[in-house]
Amino acid sequence: MPSATPKNPDVSRRSAHSRTAILRASVELVGEVGYPRLTIEAIAARAGVGKQTIYRWWPSKAAVLLEAFTDLVHTEEHGGGLPDTGDLEADLKAVLRATADEFSDAGFEAPYRALAVASAADPELAEQFAVRLQGPGRKLYAERLRAAQRAGQIDPAVDPDLAVELLLGPFQQRWLNRTGPLTHEFTDGLVELVLRALTPRPAGN
Repeated sequence: MPSATPKNPDVSRRSAHSRTAILRASVELVGEVGYPRLTIEAIAARAGVGKQTIYRWWPSKAAVLLEAFTDLVHTEEHGGGLPDTGDLEADLKAVLRATADEFSDAGFEAPYRALAVASAADPELAEQFAVRLQGPGRKLYAERLRAAQRAGQIDPAVDPDLAVELLLGPFQQRWLNRTGPLTHEFTDGLVELVLRALTPRPAGN
């Protein structure tokens, strides 16, 4: 009886499995040992692959971590934009409260902080960090503010992109420099303060 012909291995499936294992390992390890002690060798060992497999797909540990965290954020975030209930203040408070909770979670905070710090010394990484992680979120905020402008809730002269900087800048500053806790009281107060600056001005002023 003829022997069964062995099936050819599914290279694409094996590659996808390895990629997933590598990305997961990078996020786990940066939370355990910190970014300075994170190495390609450690990621490879945790993922069960050779380090050359990693170097074939990514040039550095920062690139691995950036892709891992981008995948994580894009998987978890809502793709339909910020909520629009018609109450801009309530919507922004709900989103910024959820963001504060997320940034206070160790599993999220460790890789994001590692990338933020590494980006300060690496212009290329900083550009990718801004485009792939910060840019999409800021775009959602700007779109919500434009909708509020169309509804007459925000001064039509306001630049939505600049308004987003005004809202998120103090949040990121507090988180990055650890100048205070990211409480709901802080985020609510920040939203209220910013919206006072964006309120439509009476005619003639």
